[in-house]
Amino acid sequence: MRLSDFLYDLPPELIAQTPLEDRAASRLLVLDKRSGEVQHRTFGDVVQILQPGDLLVMNDTRVSALRMFGSRKTGGRVEALLIQDLGGGRFVALMRPAKKLKPGEMIEFEGVLTATVAEDLGEGRRVVAFLQEDFGDRLVSVGRVPLPPYVHEELRDPERYQTVYAETKGSAAAPTAGLHFTEELLDRLRANGVLTATVTLDVSIDTFRPISTDDVDDHKMHGERCCVPEKTARAIAECSGRVIAVGTTTVRTLETFATGKREVTPGETSSKLFIKPGYDFKVVDAMFTNFHMPGTTMMLLVSALAGRESVLSAYAEAVEMRYRFLSFGDSMLVV
Repeated sequence: MRLSDFLYDLPPELIAQTPLEDRAASRLLVLDKRSGEVQHRTFGDVVQILQPGDLLVMNDTRVSALRMFGSRKTGGRVEALLIQDLGGGRFVALMRPAKKLKPGEMIEFEGVLTATVAEDLGEGRRVVAFLQEDFGDRLVSVGRVPLPPYVHEELRDPERYQTVYAETKGSAAAPTAGLHFTEELLDRLRANGVLTATVTLDVSIDTFRPISTDDVDDHKMHGERCCVPEKTARAIAECSGRVIAVGTTTVRTLETFATGKREVTPGETSSKLFIKPGYDFKVVDAMFTNFHMPGTTMMLLVSALAGRESVLSAYAEAVEMRYRFLSFGDSMLVV
Protein backbone atom coordinates (compact mmCIF):
# COMPACT_ATOMS: atom_id res chain seq x y z
CA MET A 1 0.00 0.00 0.00
CA ARG A 2 1.20 3.47 -0.89
CA LEU A 3 0.80 6.53 1.28
CA SER A 4 -0.52 8.37 -1.75
CA ASP A 5 -3.58 6.08 -1.65
CA PHE A 6 -4.72 7.80 1.57
CA LEU A 7 -4.37 11.44 0.61
CA TYR A 8 -7.13 13.97 0.00
CA ASP A 9 -7.40 17.74 -0.42
CA LEU A 10 -8.12 19.48 2.90
CA PRO A 11 -8.85 23.20 2.53
CA PRO A 12 -7.04 24.99 5.40
CA GLU A 13 -10.13 27.00 6.27
CA LEU A 14 -11.95 23.78 7.25
CA ILE A 15 -9.47 23.06 10.06
CA ALA A 16 -11.38 23.99 13.22
CA GLN A 17 -9.47 26.47 15.37
CA THR A 18 -11.74 26.53 18.41
CA PRO A 19 -14.18 24.07 20.01
CA LEU A 20 -17.90 24.72 19.77
CA GLU A 21 -19.50 26.23 22.85
CA ASP A 22 -21.66 23.10 23.21
CA ARG A 23 -19.60 19.92 22.93
CA ALA A 24 -22.54 17.94 21.53
CA ALA A 25 -23.53 20.54 18.93
CA SER A 26 -21.12 19.25 16.29
CA ARG A 27 -22.22 17.60 13.08
CA LEU A 28 -22.07 13.82 12.77
CA LEU A 29 -21.36 11.97 9.53
CA VAL A 30 -22.58 8.38 9.82
CA LEU A 31 -20.84 5.95 7.45
CA ASP A 32 -22.18 2.45 6.89
CA LYS A 33 -19.07 0.29 6.51
CA ARG A 34 -20.92 -2.36 4.48
CA SER A 35 -22.78 -0.22 1.95
CA GLY A 36 -20.73 2.98 2.02
CA GLU A 37 -23.98 4.92 2.56
CA VAL A 38 -23.57 8.28 4.31
CA GLN A 39 -26.02 10.09 6.56
CA HIS A 40 -25.62 13.64 7.86
CA ARG A 41 -26.78 14.04 11.43
CA THR A 42 -25.96 16.05 14.55
CA PHE A 43 -23.97 14.53 17.40
CA GLY A 44 -26.95 14.61 19.76
CA ASP A 45 -28.58 12.01 17.50
CA VAL A 46 -26.36 9.33 19.04
CA VAL A 47 -29.16 8.85 21.57
CA GLN A 48 -31.28 7.43 18.73
CA ILE A 49 -28.46 5.72 16.85
CA LEU A 50 -26.97 3.67 19.69
CA GLN A 51 -29.13 0.77 20.85
CA PRO A 52 -29.75 -1.01 24.18
CA GLY A 53 -27.02 -3.59 24.71
CA ASP A 54 -24.39 -1.63 22.76
CA LEU A 55 -21.13 -1.14 24.66
CA LEU A 56 -19.46 2.25 24.32
CA VAL A 57 -15.75 2.02 25.17
CA MET A 58 -13.86 5.26 25.87
CA ASN A 59 -10.21 6.19 26.44
CA ASP A 60 -10.08 7.85 29.87
CA THR A 61 -6.56 9.27 29.48
CA ARG A 62 -6.02 12.85 30.61
CA VAL A 63 -3.69 15.31 28.88
CA SER A 64 -0.84 16.06 31.27
CA ALA A 65 1.85 17.03 28.77
CA LEU A 66 2.96 20.64 28.57
CA ARG A 67 4.24 22.78 25.72
CA MET A 68 7.05 25.16 26.65
CA PHE A 69 9.06 27.82 24.85
CA GLY A 70 12.63 28.70 25.65
CA SER A 71 15.97 29.75 24.24
CA ARG A 72 19.50 28.40 23.85
CA LYS A 73 22.58 30.31 24.98
CA THR A 74 23.01 31.35 21.35
CA GLY A 75 19.62 33.05 21.52
CA GLY A 76 17.95 30.51 19.26
CA ARG A 77 14.32 29.74 20.01
CA VAL A 78 13.40 26.29 21.40
CA GLU A 79 10.05 24.55 21.65
CA ALA A 80 9.58 21.54 23.93
CA LEU A 81 6.61 19.23 24.35
CA LEU A 82 7.00 17.26 27.57
CA ILE A 83 5.44 13.88 26.84
CA GLN A 84 6.70 11.58 29.60
CA ASP A 85 7.65 12.21 33.21
CA LEU A 86 10.67 10.05 34.11
CA GLY A 87 10.80 11.34 37.68
CA GLY A 88 13.35 13.50 39.46
CA GLY A 89 12.81 16.46 37.14
CA ARG A 90 13.62 14.44 34.01
CA PHE A 91 11.20 14.32 31.08
CA VAL A 92 11.08 12.89 27.58
CA ALA A 93 10.33 15.81 25.29
CA LEU A 94 9.74 16.36 21.60
CA MET A 95 12.06 19.24 20.77
CA ARG A 96 12.41 21.78 17.98
CA PRO A 97 14.90 22.39 16.44
CA ALA A 98 15.98 18.94 17.57
CA LYS A 99 19.04 18.60 15.34
CA LYS A 100 20.73 21.53 17.07
CA LEU A 101 20.05 20.34 20.61
CA LYS A 102 22.95 18.17 21.75
CA PRO A 103 23.39 16.48 25.15
CA GLY A 104 24.82 18.91 27.67
CA GLU A 105 23.23 22.01 26.17
CA MET A 106 21.42 24.40 28.53
CA ILE A 107 17.98 25.81 27.82
CA GLU A 108 16.24 28.72 29.57
CA PHE A 109 12.44 28.61 29.62
CA GLU A 110 10.95 32.10 29.89
CA GLY A 111 13.39 33.08 32.61
CA VAL A 112 11.66 30.72 35.05
CA LEU A 113 13.17 27.29 34.44
CA THR A 114 16.58 26.01 33.39
CA ALA A 115 17.11 22.56 31.90
CA THR A 116 19.89 20.56 30.33
CA VAL A 117 19.59 18.20 27.40
CA ALA A 118 20.51 14.93 29.09
CA GLU A 119 20.06 12.40 26.29
CA ASP A 120 19.30 12.16 22.57
CA LEU A 121 16.63 9.51 21.94
CA GLY A 122 16.39 10.18 18.21
CA GLU A 123 13.53 11.35 15.98
CA GLY A 124 13.21 14.69 17.74
CA ARG A 125 13.03 13.21 21.23
CA ARG A 126 15.31 14.36 24.01
CA VAL A 127 15.53 13.72 27.72
CA VAL A 128 15.60 17.10 29.47
CA ALA A 129 16.51 17.55 33.13
CA PHE A 130 15.27 20.58 35.08
CA LEU A 131 17.75 22.04 37.53
CA GLN A 132 15.45 23.78 40.03
CA GLU A 133 14.15 21.71 42.94
CA ASP A 134 10.74 23.40 42.70
CA PHE A 135 10.48 22.61 38.98
CA GLY A 136 6.89 21.32 39.41
CA ASP A 137 5.52 24.66 40.56
CA ARG A 138 7.47 26.46 37.88
CA LEU A 139 6.16 24.14 35.17
CA VAL A 140 2.63 25.13 36.11
CA SER A 141 3.50 28.79 35.58
CA VAL A 142 5.12 28.44 32.13
CA GLY A 143 3.60 25.25 30.68
CA ARG A 144 0.84 25.61 28.11
CA VAL A 145 -1.90 23.35 26.76
CA PRO A 146 -0.22 21.20 24.07
CA LEU A 147 -2.58 22.03 21.23
CA PRO A 148 -1.79 20.52 17.82
CA PRO A 149 0.41 22.69 15.56
CA TYR A 150 -2.47 23.30 13.14
CA VAL A 151 -4.46 25.08 15.88
CA HIS A 152 -3.30 28.69 15.92
CA GLU A 153 -5.69 30.22 18.46
CA GLU A 154 -5.21 30.13 22.22
CA LEU A 155 -7.68 27.98 24.15
CA ARG A 156 -9.59 30.04 26.71
CA ASP A 157 -10.59 27.06 28.85
CA PRO A 158 -7.92 24.30 29.07
CA GLU A 159 -10.62 21.78 30.06
CA ARG A 160 -12.03 21.96 26.53
CA TYR A 161 -8.99 19.95 25.45
CA GLN A 162 -10.00 17.20 27.89
CA THR A 163 -12.87 14.73 27.60
CA VAL A 164 -15.48 14.96 30.36
CA TYR A 165 -14.41 11.47 31.50
CA ALA A 166 -10.63 12.14 31.43
CA GLU A 167 -9.09 10.62 34.53
CA THR A 168 -5.71 8.92 34.06
CA LYS A 169 -2.83 11.37 33.54
CA GLY A 170 -0.24 10.62 30.89
CA SER A 171 -1.24 11.93 27.45
CA ALA A 172 0.52 14.39 25.18
CA ALA A 173 -2.70 14.98 23.23
CA ALA A 174 -6.42 14.52 23.78
CA PRO A 175 -8.30 11.51 22.37
CA THR A 176 -10.37 13.99 20.41
CA ALA A 177 -13.17 11.67 19.27
CA GLY A 178 -14.44 11.85 22.84
CA LEU A 179 -14.55 15.64 23.05
CA HIS A 180 -18.13 15.65 21.73
CA PHE A 181 -19.61 13.72 24.65
CA THR A 182 -21.16 15.55 27.60
CA GLU A 183 -22.12 14.12 30.99
CA GLU A 184 -25.78 14.71 30.13
CA LEU A 185 -25.46 12.83 26.84
CA LEU A 186 -23.71 9.90 28.49
CA ASP A 187 -26.41 9.77 31.18
CA ARG A 188 -29.12 9.64 28.50
CA LEU A 189 -27.32 6.83 26.68
CA ARG A 190 -27.00 4.81 29.88
CA ALA A 191 -30.67 5.42 30.68
CA ASN A 192 -31.49 3.96 27.25
CA GLY A 193 -29.59 0.76 28.01
CA VAL A 194 -26.25 1.61 26.38
CA LEU A 195 -23.38 0.26 28.46
CA THR A 196 -20.11 2.14 28.96
CA ALA A 197 -16.57 1.06 29.80
CA THR A 198 -13.09 2.58 29.70
CA VAL A 199 -9.58 1.75 28.63
CA THR A 200 -6.45 3.89 28.83
CA LEU A 201 -3.96 4.73 26.12
CA ASP A 202 -1.53 7.58 26.71
CA VAL A 203 -1.60 9.46 23.43
CA SER A 204 1.98 10.06 22.36
CA ILE A 205 4.28 10.07 19.36
CA ASP A 206 2.71 7.08 17.54
CA THR A 207 -0.69 8.77 17.34
CA PHE A 208 0.37 12.07 15.82
CA ARG A 209 3.68 11.26 14.12
CA PRO A 210 3.21 11.49 10.33
CA ILE A 211 3.97 8.56 8.05
CA SER A 212 7.22 9.45 6.29
CA THR A 213 7.54 6.41 4.00
CA ASP A 214 5.62 6.01 0.74
CA ASP A 215 5.26 2.28 1.41
CA VAL A 216 3.10 2.33 4.55
CA ASP A 217 4.37 -1.12 5.53
CA ASP A 218 7.74 0.52 6.26
CA HIS A 219 6.25 2.78 8.93
CA LYS A 220 7.39 1.85 12.44
CA MET A 221 5.39 2.34 15.64
CA HIS A 222 7.35 3.19 18.80
CA GLY A 223 4.78 2.09 21.34
CA GLU A 224 2.26 3.83 23.58
CA ARG A 225 1.33 2.72 27.09
CA CYS A 226 -2.17 1.29 27.29
CA CYS A 227 -4.23 -0.86 29.60
CA VAL A 228 -7.56 -2.66 29.76
CA PRO A 229 -9.21 -3.11 33.19
CA GLU A 230 -10.68 -6.47 34.11
CA LYS A 231 -14.21 -5.04 34.27
CA THR A 232 -13.89 -3.75 30.71
CA ALA A 233 -12.73 -7.15 29.46
CA ARG A 234 -15.70 -8.71 31.22
CA ALA A 235 -18.12 -6.15 29.73
CA ILE A 236 -16.87 -7.00 26.22
CA ALA A 237 -17.31 -10.72 26.80
CA GLU A 238 -20.87 -10.16 28.04
CA CYS A 239 -21.86 -7.56 25.41
CA SER A 240 -25.05 -8.48 23.55
CA GLY A 241 -24.89 -5.55 21.11
CA ARG A 242 -22.11 -3.79 19.28
CA VAL A 243 -18.72 -2.90 20.74
CA ILE A 244 -18.37 0.76 19.77
CA ALA A 245 -14.98 2.36 20.31
CA VAL A 246 -14.62 6.09 20.87
CA GLY A 247 -11.55 7.06 18.89
CA THR A 248 -8.64 5.36 17.16
CA THR A 249 -6.72 5.08 20.45
CA THR A 250 -9.52 3.01 21.96
CA VAL A 251 -9.60 0.80 18.85
CA ARG A 252 -5.86 0.19 19.06
CA THR A 253 -6.06 -0.61 22.76
CA LEU A 254 -8.89 -3.11 22.42
CA GLU A 255 -7.33 -4.83 19.43
CA THR A 256 -3.92 -4.94 21.15
CA PHE A 257 -5.39 -6.99 24.00
CA ALA A 258 -7.67 -9.13 21.81
CA THR A 259 -7.08 -12.87 22.04
CA GLY A 260 -10.07 -13.93 19.95
CA LYS A 261 -13.48 -12.79 18.74
CA ARG A 262 -14.99 -10.69 21.54
CA GLU A 263 -12.19 -11.89 23.81
CA VAL A 264 -9.93 -9.38 25.55
CA THR A 265 -7.34 -10.20 28.20
CA PRO A 266 -6.98 -7.42 30.79
CA GLY A 267 -3.55 -5.97 31.45
CA GLU A 268 -1.06 -3.26 30.62
CA THR A 269 1.48 -3.06 27.81
CA SER A 270 3.10 -0.77 25.27
CA SER A 271 1.15 -1.08 22.04
CA LYS A 272 2.96 -0.97 18.72
CA LEU A 273 -0.08 -2.17 16.80
CA PHE A 274 -0.38 -0.50 13.38
CA ILE A 275 -3.87 -1.09 12.01
CA LYS A 276 -4.19 -0.67 8.26
CA PRO A 277 -6.45 -2.05 5.50
CA GLY A 278 -6.49 -5.82 5.57
CA TYR A 279 -6.54 -6.00 9.36
CA ASP A 280 -8.99 -8.51 10.86
CA PHE A 281 -10.87 -6.77 13.69
CA LYS A 282 -11.54 -9.11 16.60
CA VAL A 283 -13.34 -6.81 19.05
CA VAL A 284 -14.45 -3.51 17.52
CA ASP A 285 -17.68 -3.40 15.52
CA ALA A 286 -18.08 0.37 15.15
CA MET A 287 -16.25 3.55 16.10
CA PHE A 288 -16.54 7.28 16.64
CA THR A 289 -13.72 9.32 15.17
CA ASN A 290 -12.95 12.86 14.09
CA PHE A 291 -11.82 13.77 10.57
CA HIS A 292 -8.07 13.20 10.29
CA MET A 293 -5.15 14.66 8.40
CA PRO A 294 -4.42 13.03 5.02
CA GLY A 295 -1.99 10.13 5.06
CA THR A 296 -1.95 9.50 8.82
CA THR A 297 -2.02 6.25 10.79
CA MET A 298 -5.48 7.27 12.05
CA MET A 299 -6.81 7.53 8.52
CA LEU A 300 -5.41 4.10 7.68
CA LEU A 301 -7.11 2.65 10.77
CA VAL A 302 -10.50 4.10 9.81
CA SER A 303 -9.99 2.80 6.27
CA ALA A 304 -9.25 -0.65 7.67
CA LEU A 305 -12.65 -0.67 9.37
CA ALA A 306 -14.76 1.01 6.68
CA GLY A 307 -12.82 0.53 3.44
CA ARG A 308 -10.48 3.03 1.79
CA GLU A 309 -12.81 4.04 -1.05
CA SER A 310 -15.78 4.54 1.27
CA VAL A 311 -13.71 6.65 3.66
CA LEU A 312 -12.25 8.83 0.90
CA SER A 313 -15.72 9.27 -0.60
CA ALA A 314 -17.15 10.25 2.80
CA TYR A 315 -14.27 12.70 3.36
CA ALA A 316 -14.88 14.27 -0.06
CA GLU A 317 -18.54 14.71 0.85
CA ALA A 318 -17.59 16.22 4.21
CA VAL A 319 -15.28 18.71 2.47
CA GLU A 320 -18.02 19.63 0.00
CA MET A 321 -20.50 20.17 2.85
CA ARG A 322 -17.98 22.25 4.81
CA TYR A 323 -17.60 20.01 7.84
CA ARG A 324 -15.11 21.15 10.49
CA PHE A 325 -11.97 18.99 10.47
CA LEU A 326 -9.36 17.68 12.94
CA SER A 327 -9.18 17.96 16.74
CA PHE A 328 -11.87 20.58 17.38
CA GLY A 329 -13.90 19.58 14.34
CA ASP A 330 -16.98 17.48 13.68
CA SER A 331 -17.50 13.79 14.30
CA MET A 332 -17.82 10.63 12.23
CA LEU A 333 -19.44 7.36 13.21
CA VAL A 334 -18.55 4.19 11.34
CA VAL A 335 -21.26 1.52 11.85
